[in-house]
Amino acid sequence: MNKDFLQYQAQTSPYPLGMEVSHASGSYIYDTDGNAHLDFVAGVSACTLGHCHPQVIEAIKNQVDKYMHVMVYGEYSQSPATIYTKLLANNLPAPLEVTYLVNSGTEAIEGALKLARRYTGRSEIIAAKSAYHGNTMGSLSLMDFEERKSVFRPLLPDIYHIEFNNDKDLKKITNKTACVILETIQGGAGFILPKNGYLKKVKERCTEMGALLILDEIQPGFGRTGKLFAFEHFDCIPDILVIGKGMASGLPVGAFTASKEIMHTLSEKPKMGHITTFGGNPVIAASSLATLNVLLNSNLIAETLRKEALFKSLLKHPKIKEIRGRGLMLALIMDTPETANELVLQAKKKNLILFWLLFENRAVRISPPLTISEKEIKEGCAIILALLNSM
Repeated sequence: MNKDFLQYQAQTSPYPLGMEVSHASGSYIYDTDGNAHLDFVAGVSACTLGHCHPQVIEAIKNQVDKYMHVMVYGEYSQSPATIYTKLLANNLPAPLEVTYLVNSGTEAIEGALKLARRYTGRSEIIAAKSAYHGNTMGSLSLMDFEERKSVFRPLLPDIYHIEFNNDKDLKKITNKTACVILETIQGGAGFILPKNGYLKKVKERCTEMGALLILDEIQPGFGRTGKLFAFEHFDCIPDILVIGKGMASGLPVGAFTASKEIMHTLSEKPKMGHITTFGGNPVIAASSLATLNVLLNSNLIAETLRKEALFKSLLKHPKIKEIRGRGLMLALIMDTPETANELVLQAKKKNLILFWLLFENRAVRISPPLTISEKEIKEGCAIILALLNSM
């Protein structure tokens, strides 16, 4: 299978990990040789409830038996999407009340940027240095990593950058600014948390200047940090919330949420200001609804902080210089990039799945399913420590 995988499926790097997958269940992915691999990555934070959670599978099967795609987004009233967006609104603070369902996180970013420009009538967008919001042309334009951008230019104009957690940069937000877009927790940069009320200060400056604050919760959302959404830790409610990844427990999905007043501007002048064929797909909406119901009716969200503490108590080693992040969105910051790289590759041989981060080359990702058990955490951490001792 790997030969055909490399021959016929477009690759994103010269050296894919190339595991031949047979099936997956709970915290494990099984290869075609029958080996069980403990998953400390969860599809890069996407498999919130682990692999093939029974309530999610049941919801998907029930919906498939009723109908799948029937009409482009926004024309027909379909119960999975309607019930889901209502439940989401009931669990978000005002004025986050209306959700636009799309197909991926980066598409949700695109929609949020369009919405901010349309609502404010301004074009200037401010993003953070070392941020990652996706890889389509608009999302890519937000990045300040020129090595990744240069070959795709020209990109969106009027994009400016500020340094995350730098209060002095807030003066760059002016009455020309349509929006400031930030990751609530910077992901690719190394799971960097906002400090000293930073997000609240950004929101206050945006309000003063008539700009909108967009928070990208594609990765930390849906319980991963010990709250349903990470912004709840930081006393800051965005004007537009962008979500995705773990929203549907492994199916492709994204969304952006705002007030009814702001969101309404996409429906006129021009009509269909943002459109999608498959956004709000009933099967994916059913999976999203099942995921949210499990999170709201269990202790999984609260348990992420206890599991974070367990990881931090176990993963103590001279080669681990720092553990960043919150809940089950953690990054081991190693002594060197070489150690980080070797740890990921050697762990694969020991049937433990770890992964890298995009920009911080000393980091090793730990973002397991929220359903991971204490026993599984201890098992995986023992493998990490043994590998580090052997280096």
